[in-house]
Amino acid sequence: MTTEIQPNSHPTSDTRRGWMTRLALGAGVAALASTAGAQAQSGKKTVGVILYPDFEVLDVFGPVEMWANVPNMKVIFVAQKAGPVRSAQGVSAVADYGFDTSPALDIMMVPGGIGTLPELKNEGLLQFIREQDKRTELTTSVCTGSALLAKAGLLKGRRATSNKKFLSIAQSQDSSVTWVKHARWVEDGKYVTSSGVSAGTDMALAVIARFHGKDAARRLARTLEYQWSEDPNNDPFAIG
Repeated sequence: MTTEIQPNSHPTSDTRRGWMTRLALGAGVAALASTAGAQAQSGKKTVGVILYPDFEVLDVFGPVEMWANVPNMKVIFVAQKAGPVRSAQGVSAVADYGFDTSPALDIMMVPGGIGTLPELKNEGLLQFIREQDKRTELTTSVCTGSALLAKAGLLKGRRATSNKKFLSIAQSQDSSVTWVKHARWVEDGKYVTSSGVSAGTDMALAVIARFHGKDAARRLARTLEYQWSEDPNNDPFAIG
């Protein structure tokens, strides 16, 4: 029996969404709400997290914990078909949308995991990533998710990173990419790729800082009792 995890997408969830930051209130949420208010005319940013079988749980839920606490970010899960998708750790997350029903995404995040390998041959997934990328403000990845971005042809001539232990998987998808070995995350234009697993949470905070400023991201991290590694070039897990 698997456990299913679903993002906050139901009407009653808005009152629960970000409960910890709202209880802590103060600085973190106030700053985020303030800067989000300035963007109210454009509405919430839809953050689409792509799910596929055997995705890595922390790749998904580290960033989701951060983004879901930002007032003007609405996090949704998207998969080939709507419904439960089993992770590499055995728990399932519930995709709100299939590829054929997904709304346009403002921010797209592709996680990694052992499931990356078969998905490199999934043209349906790759085409969905390409089509959504035409409209995104930011396209992001965690861990070996950057291999999928490279396979989709989105990183040509750019700088990017990936899980260092499996960097060869990403490198083999596109030799025109400058694969950075010593980086917690890498930003190149609208593309933000992170190193392995826990690095995705640091990357997610960098995305928040991009829209709301570093101070707001720091305060949110402190409210959630997370020590943000702010330096994208400082990767303690880099090899070689």
